[in-house]
Amino acid sequence: VQLQAYGGGLVQAGGSLRLSCAASLRTFSRYTMYWFRQAPGKEREFVAAIRWYGDDTYYADSVKGRFTISRDNAENTVFLQMNSLKPEDTAVYYCAAKIRGIMTPVEYDYWGQGTKVTVSS
Repeated sequence: VQLQAYGGGLVQAGGSLRLSCAASLRTFSRYTMYWFRQAPGKEREFVAAIRWYGDDTYYADSVKGRFTISRDNAENTVFLQMNSLKPEDTAVYYCAAKIRGIMTPVEYDYWGQGTKVTVSS
């Protein structure tokens, strides 16, 4: 099983980026998908989640109203649309998956490699 995150890059403050995470999961639609991020010198933090059914979403307060998580079950892909980016959003972003997961589980089934996002001021 592989989670491949991509779409990171360098963007100016106020700009937008769209991250994607392609999953080689046979039953992708049964997985709740998550985005996390880790800034230099800081612990990894939760960013957003989308439930395996019903497209219910959940966000960290720091990104609410600016980021949108979505999924395409036909393409086995989860997205993170990031708007109004701030320098403090600079981090390596990771996707994760948990079968029939709740919004904030203790453990996750799979993790992807990260994609780096740098927001310049």
